[in-house]
Amino acid sequence: MQIFKKVLGFLLLSILAVTTVAANGQKEKVTADGPVKVSVWTLWTDGTEDVNAVAFRKALESAKKDLPGIIIEHDGTENEAYKTKIKTAMAADEAPDVFFAWGAGFVKPFIDADKVLPLDSYLTDGTSDRLKGGANTNFTVNGKTYGLTFTQWVAGLYCNQELFDKYGVKIPKTYNDLLKAVEVFNANGIIPITVGEKDRWPGMFWQNAFAIRTAGADKSNAALAGNASFNTPEFVKSAQLLTDLVKAGGFAKGVLGLDYNEGGALFLEGQAAMYYMGSWFAGDIASHGNNFIDKVTVAKFPTVDGSKDTEFLGGAIDGLCVSKNAKNLDASTTVAKYLMEQVSRNLAEAGEGIPTWKTDDVKSLKTNPVVEQIKSLINNSTGYVLAWDTFLVGANADDHKNYVAELFGQTMSPEDFAAKMQAMNE
Repeated sequence: MQIFKKVLGFLLLSILAVTTVAANGQKEKVTADGPVKVSVWTLWTDGTEDVNAVAFRKALESAKKDLPGIIIEHDGTENEAYKTKIKTAMAADEAPDVFFAWGAGFVKPFIDADKVLPLDSYLTDGTSDRLKGGANTNFTVNGKTYGLTFTQWVAGLYCNQELFDKYGVKIPKTYNDLLKAVEVFNANGIIPITVGEKDRWPGMFWQNAFAIRTAGADKSNAALAGNASFNTPEFVKSAQLLTDLVKAGGFAKGVLGLDYNEGGALFLEGQAAMYYMGSWFAGDIASHGNNFIDKVTVAKFPTVDGSKDTEFLGGAIDGLCVSKNAKNLDASTTVAKYLMEQVSRNLAEAGEGIPTWKTDDVKSLKTNPVVEQIKSLINNSTGYVLAWDTFLVGANADDHKNYVAELFGQTMSPEDFAAKMQAMNE
């Protein structure tokens, strides 16, 4: 890594005097009038203690030393607001030089509109060799790479072991186990499951995970890609299982009014027994204090009728892309590569996340036992399915989340859910 930084520094010192080709095909002279400025938009706002945000801010700081001649102008916007902001900027041709995006369906419209720079020619400097296999699969379209990831996420069922032990409940391995746990916790005034469904995507995880159990990863991915039907008994059942869980009182009252942070807080404060969320939540648990981390057991999503338990919701989907209209393509790609690799290394050093870059040379300053549990769960994984809202394109993603919200609100039948999902493919 040190050799890489020295070479990178030399290249950057000379970048101010080179000629680059702008997106419009015209040559653009980069003068030595001052440092090159590169605008970067992400969803990591100042002060956010999410482990990814902390690792990113640390990368911004180290970039000041490691990227001489470049000034990174960062603009962070909260998750849901960011989605609207970047879509609006793209439509108006006002995108920043470098921008955060989710792969698959979220970024594809930008790629189809020829607004994202293919990065392959910028990865031949040894960058590709430092990436793990499949790291950028969800940013690859027609054989070209349009984004770089930094971590893989996996969803797990976080359980408060102290509450399970207190009320004699076993960690659920099957759907029937889950229903029994819900019954016992409700009887004792404990919230069985918390979810921040006001933001739509947290509750969506439940239906998506049920579909992995009822239809399997391959069929789920095929339907999302438009190569198989959603209107089948397996997908109807995924919605039915969620509907039945809602009717059984499985979730906190008023979940449609709880946002992501409020939903997670109920688990962290010991008021809810279970929380199904991405692996990034392990960082929130570690930073919560009061030794709460020692109370947490992470389990696989419950099986349904003997289904596989080796298929997971998740994947490498978060990353940085470079705008094809970036003012300086060399500087912008350098920034994107540096930040993604450094964030991955920072996560490895902090003992957090599942890096998509090779970080065997990084010594962890501490170990997060919750992260270690998650890594253990996926040792024998046989398949992954992305969260559906990142796989689906455009308005379909929002429609899907709204349909799941109607399942939570019991205003849509499982049959209608499957039919409406299939209508997206027709």
